[in-house]
Amino acid sequence: MHSFQDLIALFEKQFSQWHFPGTPASLYEPAGYILGIGGKRIRPVLTLMGNELFDELHPDAFQVGNAVELFHNFTLIHDDIMDKAPLRRGMPTVHTKYNDSTALLAGDVMLIYVYQFLNKVQPRYQQRLTAVFNKAAIEVCEGQQLDMDFEKMDPGQVQYADYVHMIGLKTSVLLAASLQLGAIIGGGSEGNQAHLYEFGKNVGIAFQIQDDYLDAFGDPEKFGKQVGGDILVNKKTFLLLKALEFCNPAQREELRRLLDYTGDDKVGRTLQVFRDCKVDAWAEKEKERYTQLAFDHLEAIAVVSGRKHPLTEVADFLLHRQH
Repeated sequence: MHSFQDLIALFEKQFSQWHFPGTPASLYEPAGYILGIGGKRIRPVLTLMGNELFDELHPDAFQVGNAVELFHNFTLIHDDIMDKAPLRRGMPTVHTKYNDSTALLAGDVMLIYVYQFLNKVQPRYQQRLTAVFNKAAIEVCEGQQLDMDFEKMDPGQVQYADYVHMIGLKTSVLLAASLQLGAIIGGGSEGNQAHLYEFGKNVGIAFQIQDDYLDAFGDPEKFGKQVGGDILVNKKTFLLLKALEFCNPAQREELRRLLDYTGDDKVGRTLQVFRDCKVDAWAEKEKERYTQLAFDHLEAIAVVSGRKHPLTEVADFLLHRQH
């Protein structure tokens, strides 16, 4: 068995040895750029963990991990274009450094390379792997569209359950599928695969709740960036939706005024309403609820507990961070 950190190193070592073709550089340099500006490689490492939960690491798990990592970065390139985001991991986004058309094409070619990697695995489980991957990929696209739809809607029109569903599609299903893909290679039963998938999905939702919380209430020095970024752009987060649900009429009216307000004290005043409505305490409890759901599914997987330790490590890494 390998630790979480060991698996990161193993994956990074083999992934760094693979490169896009050299020409045309105008296509492949932007694709390589996003792979070189950081990223924790969490999703491909989850694939390795899913494999090793049930059997020794198989070379095919690395091929699938490569596919998962390329797909994740493909979505980041396209999401950044849609969001008009200037920075990714503290560096210029692909479309900012190059241009929108180049970024779109770089993302497209990355997606095609995803299937090249999937085609390298043994035929005996290739069909099952492709089915699980395609389902996740479709759901990620559905989640992104729902997210864009929500941004056009009044906050009062977006229900908390709808937001959880969107996050589940946009963020959690790829974490969950990454684990299941590895479990298929490792020979896990369908029942164990289902529990592992739900573990990943619930960890993903808990992670997003925490991310929303840290953006609002995190320590700026530990968070690594200005807190309140979501508030400044009126992003519909767990906190905003629950505040509108919990607060009294006067507080709700204040929140609605603040959505149209651009003064320097917008963040501070919004945070005060959040505290008055006790959504900060709610977020902590809700994160713990999804965390417990995740660990209930992990506990239900029928393998010796020692093999589950790396999954506990990665959950702790994701859910107890301060940045």
